[in-house]
Amino acid sequence: MDDQRQDMAHLGKLLEETLGGRGRIAMVTGAVATGKSELLHGFADQALEQGALPLSATGSRAERDLPLGVLSQLVHNTPADEHRAVTLDLLREGSRARMSRDPGAESFEHVDVQIVDALCTALLKQAERRPLVIAVDDVHHADRASQLCLSYLARRVRYARIMLIFSAPDHHAHLRTLLHTEMVRQPHCHTLRLAHLPAEGVAERVRQRAGAQAADRFAERCHELTGGNRLLVDALLEDLQATGEPGERYADAVLACLHRADPSLLPVARALAVLGEPGTAGRLLGQGEATTNRAAQALTGAGLLAEGRFRHEATASAVLAGLDGAELIDLHRRAAELTYEEGAPAPVVAGHLLTASHAGDPWALSVLEEAARQALRDDGVEAAIEYLKLALRACDDGPRRARIATTLVRAIWRIDPSTPTGHLAELTEALHNGDLGGADAIVLARALLWHGHVADAKDVLSHLRDQGELDREALAELAATRAWCRGSWPAFLPHLPDSPAADVSAAARALATDRRLESADALASALSDGPSAEIAHTAERILRGSRLDEMSMDAVECALLTLTYTDRADRAAPWCDAFVAEAASRHAPSRQARLSAIRAEIALRRGDLAAAARDAQRALDLISPESWGVAVGAPLSVLLMAGAAMGRHLDHQRQAAQPVPEAMLETRFGPQYLYGKGRFALVSGQPQQALRDLRLCGELLGAWGLDVPEFIPWRVDAAEALIRLGEVDEARALIEKQLAGSGKRSRRVHGMALRALAATADRRHRAVLLRRAADLLQDCGDRYEHARALYDLIDAYHVIGEHRRAGMLGGRARALAEECHAGALGGTPPRGHRNGAGPNGRLNGQSNGRSNGRSGEQLDQPADGHVIEAARAMTPPPLSDAEQRVAALAADGYSNREISGKLFITVSTVEQHLTRIYRKLNVSRRDDLPPSLADRAL
Repeated sequence: MDDQRQDMAHLGKLLEETLGGRGRIAMVTGAVATGKSELLHGFADQALEQGALPLSATGSRAERDLPLGVLSQLVHNTPADEHRAVTLDLLREGSRARMSRDPGAESFEHVDVQIVDALCTALLKQAERRPLVIAVDDVHHADRASQLCLSYLARRVRYARIMLIFSAPDHHAHLRTLLHTEMVRQPHCHTLRLAHLPAEGVAERVRQRAGAQAADRFAERCHELTGGNRLLVDALLEDLQATGEPGERYADAVLACLHRADPSLLPVARALAVLGEPGTAGRLLGQGEATTNRAAQALTGAGLLAEGRFRHEATASAVLAGLDGAELIDLHRRAAELTYEEGAPAPVVAGHLLTASHAGDPWALSVLEEAARQALRDDGVEAAIEYLKLALRACDDGPRRARIATTLVRAIWRIDPSTPTGHLAELTEALHNGDLGGADAIVLARALLWHGHVADAKDVLSHLRDQGELDREALAELAATRAWCRGSWPAFLPHLPDSPAADVSAAARALATDRRLESADALASALSDGPSAEIAHTAERILRGSRLDEMSMDAVECALLTLTYTDRADRAAPWCDAFVAEAASRHAPSRQARLSAIRAEIALRRGDLAAAARDAQRALDLISPESWGVAVGAPLSVLLMAGAAMGRHLDHQRQAAQPVPEAMLETRFGPQYLYGKGRFALVSGQPQQALRDLRLCGELLGAWGLDVPEFIPWRVDAAEALIRLGEVDEARALIEKQLAGSGKRSRRVHGMALRALAATADRRHRAVLLRRAADLLQDCGDRYEHARALYDLIDAYHVIGEHRRAGMLGGRARALAEECHAGALGGTPPRGHRNGAGPNGRLNGQSNGRSNGRSGEQLDQPADGHVIEAARAMTPPPLSDAEQRVAALAADGYSNREISGKLFITVSTVEQHLTRIYRKLNVSRRDDLPPSLADRAL
């Protein structure tokens, strides 16, 4: 704004000199939208106030062929007197003479000099009566005849009361040829070059138009995206206020700048929008580098470019918006040819091919394939998919088409495994046509297995055998697939082709797939032989050297599961978190989902039920259950177990009834799902259904040689189901079999088994077993199982009359249950042996209206969660000693008759005490009594 005032002051001094009889010329230049027109109009008003007569005209590209058009505008602004009439006659005469000439001979010199002299003389005489300020905006667009007259006049105003002021943009051909040579060299000519607004000038402009708050929010971005171009600033400000991003108004302003500047800039701008480099843009247009560089300088001066590139993608889009579809396609097709010939990187060339939807040239397929490989390596999965789709449409060579389709399936798999099912059919057809073989056929078989198409996968491998000896790449892929099947699809192992182990191992090492093979072998060993320090060390070594590139996802997944299934969930957790974050940054939803499912298993084994449910649900949300294929059993299993343990089994009944692929029962995910479904059924009060699921789970694991308790301790939960069905002896035998085998190898499984065994033991041994179980589960870090053991131990203490010891554990158990969000435990505090291992051997679980094992009375339903929380926070008001004793036993779950026997008072007295206690504590039933009262039981 200060610069504008300085420019106006400079012009004011020139006007003062003009009024004193010394004519002056002012040439105002600058890039488009630097305020030239605004300055001319403002100065014309100022000249009028100082007694001069302003004569204004504006050049226009549309009127450049109108003879003496600009001069006519000036004359029509003069006073109506005899000079004006004479001047108008001269204009008409000059116009007729000009238009009667051969257009091909058009030049400045063909304007009648006598007419030019007469016109200028008329203006000079007019100035004798009143000083004139002749202002022509966009003089570069003035017709040639008018430009000749103005240059003629410029040479004669030095001692006349006439001030000429013209505006024209920088970098314009007419500005260089006419005005600079004819006017700027005049000694009485002064040049003012206007610039765009600086940062503070933009802030002031925004403040004037939208207020201080808008200036704080938008001024910096307005300057960044406009370079201070006033037209762009105003338009962008409107867009930012409306949507927060450059939009339609900004795009319109960009086009206005281009149309107001030199028309030769528009093709260069379009070429730059496509290619981004001035030199390459010139070659695309077939013009010299110097010409293109001048145009780029003009675009930079206009505020559209910064460092040779458009300031915002919206600018490039606006520049290309004026092209119709065919023109844009042709431009990108030519750009693809040019960049390919000049050796540009494959993604650059492929981007032009993609926009042009053209891959017909002999070199195009190779470029698209290479660009896809680079994109997959650099996490540009979406771009890689588009490259491969275009290549697939353009390719008519069978084997090559099959190879492209295989790569496309792998790429799409990163985002959503359900998407490539249509391509799987095409690949199967290619296999039958003999166009698919080797490693690609094995990849196809694994994809078909993922979706449960077992028969189709067998057919693929049958064709693979018929193709004869496998190449090195196929041998390596077969090795990795065999190891994967050992741990994930053991039922399919017999259908894999046989190959010499030495050949397979050598191929795997040669093609750097030995890490996949080693990781899958480690998982298979953990599931068949149980945990070992060597296996865990191998898994961690693999994780340390892995990133989530195209080939390493299987290795990472198997290594994480190896640590998880060898009782090292705490060590697997940070690795898994890091890989989940990496998958998110790589825009790979499928990998995020698979890793989130593993994270859910880790959280479940650490007793973090809320995190387990959250991660399992995220895994199912990132990709649909259909996309999960047979692997859906893993996240579903965790979701069911965590939901049930939190007391939210009703919220997950839909998942429990959800159909799953039949082929899942041939995979590792089948037993996982059956185990989760069985535990869910236990909490839901369906022990018979639970037992069926758990026994089937055990049968499958035994048949496949994967029956290790660290993976799925199904016998513990089957024993719990048997206990609830009254089959205590069978339950004890099942647990003892677990402990006699490998059940003591894992502290977690050992503790769980001892807890279940305690429910079958007599009263004297129950507390001993549960103390040992609680210690083991505390050491292993499973907070949920630890809490379950503590609740059972509290019940066991109550059964043998050690109420004080039970009370001392109550707060710890409740805190642990709350910490792991175990609503099925913490929702109903431990009271007597309710919901626990009472005299009839029941295990701790949700009430579901069952008998409490003491007096035959029906269990009260848990109080509303808010009431319970309020009660926990309440400090009981003073109670009498007798009321205190009754309240403590009642809060601890004893019946009125049991309280009567313990305190040697009548049942009626107990009821009277309870009535007063309820009134004092403002509760209405036994379940609402504050649990803290139970700690004071005798």
